[in-house]
Amino acid sequence: MLNRLKQLFSPKDISNHTLLNAYCTVGDLPKPGFPHVLNGRRDYNDAELAPHLNGFMHYLAEQNGGKMTRTRYHVIRHLQRVQHHLSFAIDPADMAAFHAWAESANALLFMQDGTVRDPQGRMLLAASGEDAEAGTGAVMPYPPQAWQRKARTDAQLAALKIDVPADLPPLVSEPELRLRAPEDILRRMLALFVVAIRAESLTSKTPLTVADLQQRFPPAFAALTDAESAFLAQETPSEQEITQFLWRYEAILVLQWALGLQEALPFADAICDVASISSTVIDRGTEGLRKQPVARAAGEFLDALDLHYRLHWASRQAILKKTAAPAGINDGVLQERHHALNWLVRFEDREWDEVDTPT
Repeated sequence: MLNRLKQLFSPKDISNHTLLNAYCTVGDLPKPGFPHVLNGRRDYNDAELAPHLNGFMHYLAEQNGGKMTRTRYHVIRHLQRVQHHLSFAIDPADMAAFHAWAESANALLFMQDGTVRDPQGRMLLAASGEDAEAGTGAVMPYPPQAWQRKARTDAQLAALKIDVPADLPPLVSEPELRLRAPEDILRRMLALFVVAIRAESLTSKTPLTVADLQQRFPPAFAALTDAESAFLAQETPSEQEITQFLWRYEAILVLQWALGLQEALPFADAICDVASISSTVIDRGTEGLRKQPVARAAGEFLDALDLHYRLHWASRQAILKKTAAPAGINDGVLQERHHALNWLVRFEDREWDEVDTPT
């Protein structure tokens, strides 16, 4: 794998140049304003990029006997956000200008010697996969907006007396964001609604039939995932399955909020107002909802994600330590909200049934 990474692009006939690959997370890539030879370039629309990134991450994960370190973990997380991959040959005299560009592109560098470096060329991972020795000054790259948002969230949580580690990383930020389209958010919300209301009705004496739901909310059925279709296909799902899909009301709240159909996301210390969520769909109907698919500003999504990510960490720690959750936060609520927010920002580029919520 290492040789394939080093030889990914065949360099042109050059000598005394530094060969490297830059893995950039920003969507709008700055123009490389420094002398260079470009050996290859591709973005997230290129079908070959995702398999390459997956192979690189797998290679990193297996290094050093598969023993994961904090630095290697965050390098892999960076690769999951990569939107542009460029292979350069650069004269050493022009490296200072390249490093300035790499900062603005939020790039990690894979060097010809097999090391992974930060935008300034400081070593993060040795060729062996081990963390670089202390004192290199290397820093995992995140856009300034990500650091600023993390600082605001940390202050907010400190005011609530909720302790989270200072080294929990920043998350995706504005320059990196590829938000779901409003129309896709609406379809996903409707699909979640039909499975949630079906689950709710199964706890009553007069359950709603799938045929009735399909007649009333036809667009929802075009957006069902495999897991949701399998649930609806069952006449008598298990109690565990019913409970699982009942929790989807919490995710629906997030998607309705994302579309401006709910004014705010209340603090995650209580379950949502199911009646309000249901009436939002039923009163407007699918045609009425289709007239209003406008998403909130990017910063609002990212603020909510950053807060719920850190709250979810605190909730999971309380469960592991068998202590009371701080500020009364509800882990079930946080799980569903975190899932929905990760889907909205295309975390790991996964679709709904495969969305992960690591903390």
